[in-house]
Amino acid sequence: MKTHFSTAFFLFFVALSAPFFGGCKKDPYQAKTYFSQAEQDTLLANIITYTSQYARGATNATRFDAKFRKEYVGRLPQYKLVNYFVAPDSTHYFFITRPVGSGMFRRGIGGKFKLGAKLMPTEYEELWCTPHFKEEKVVLERGGFLFKAMTKEGNIDKYLTMKMYVEWPDSTLKYDKDSHEWVPRNSLAIPLK
Repeated sequence: MKTHFSTAFFLFFVALSAPFFGGCKKDPYQAKTYFSQAEQDTLLANIITYTSQYARGATNATRFDAKFRKEYVGRLPQYKLVNYFVAPDSTHYFFITRPVGSGMFRRGIGGKFKLGAKLMPTEYEELWCTPHFKEEKVVLERGGFLFKAMTKEGNIDKYLTMKMYVEWPDSTLKYDKDSHEWVPRNSLAIPLK
């Protein structure tokens, strides 16, 4: 009788504790699956250096200089690393939200890169930008949809005509991987931000 009670208690305990011990799978589409919070902040600051307006006094050629790092890190509270995924070929896909203009609006940005030293992206490329919206919920829904498509197919080509989801690339702008800027399709010489 004592053995049956102990066995039953053990099985009951195992059943209750399964979700807490080893029963939980880590979400492969969240940055916390791959990085500590400090590493996520470093990575996001590095992405901000690519996607944000230049720091005061910086140019395209100097934006990664150490003297501007503090300003990019100071922008962390305005940005959110929403989704993240590392593909089997070591391509890192991301979806962030960021402020637009005075900060009343937000937009989503999705892209990919390879991960270099000190969590610095290399081969960085933005694949899409959502239109800007007042409600972040809309940005999260539409950007989340695009992120899933991007990680599944490596691009969002078949969704480019969905203008309520994708503002860029379009017939006028494309992303230039050399300058890390959205530029007019008819001229790669004029960077836009």
